Amino acid sequence: MKHLPLMLTLGLAITLQASAFANPLRPDKQDKIAVEVVKAVTEIMTPDNMKSTGTQTITTSSGRKRTFEFDSYSGNKGERTLTRYTKPAAIRGQAFLTLNNADDIWTYFPRTKRVRKLASHAKKQKVQGSDFTYEDMGGGDVFMTKFTPKYLGDQEKNGELCWTIELIGIEAEDPPYPKIVMWARKSDYAPVHVDYYDENNFNTKSLSLTDIQNIEGIPTAMKMEMVDHQERSRTIMETLDVTYEWEPPDNFFSERSLKK
Repeated sequence: MKHLPLMLTLGLAITLQASAFANPLRPDKQDKIAVEVVKAVTEIMTPDNMKSTGTQTITTSSGRKRTFEFDSYSGNKGERTLTRYTKPAAIRGQAFLTLNNADDIWTYFPRTKRVRKLASHAKKQKVQGSDFTYEDMGGGDVFMTKFTPKYLGDQEKNGELCWTIELIGIEAEDPPYPKIVMWARKSDYAPVHVDYYDENNFNTKSLSLTDIQNIEGIPTAMKMEMVDHQERSRTIMETLDVTYEWEPPDNFFSERSLKK
């Protein structure tokens, strides 16, 4: 498993902190800091493989709550994911598979025993009626390949001193959002908050990442809360158990696996 070496991470932090206090920062310095922070965040957010169990609680604008439990798997740095719901009984066995960073999506419903491939635009649809889209649940190096980063300075967020990075979508790369603003804490680059914007520069959704624990050398947010500011709903995803040392069996991320 490849992670940033501890000394490299600490050295990068010291270098970037020194740059942040330069007075003033040249645009090329801002660009360099932004790129290095995004690289470090991507390394944290895209481990080689992952296996986890968790809960998903959706609260609608009327206050109605629904809670699900699920098993989740990812491989090849998040390029492949498989999620299978285990509770409640009404949806037990429902599953979805994403490949190519959610460009290809398959769903499985045990009642019909059928696997269905979704249209490409479905990646922007909500997962199980939550505030997370299939694209949000995908992985890969999206921040690095579909956005141009800009360093906005240091700010405190959720009680942590953070790098503040603005990500402007590269239209030709079909970014999931036109603009994202991300706060990553300076101690270890773990993201603690993300704001998502639409084409009108309206902050449509916000993601808070809390209870960050060091799991097998990787800072891991055990609780994520996505708030939809338009629909006034929210979804909390809590990780109950996670390991990054899991290795997927051959052909695990396949349509056949959805039915198991």
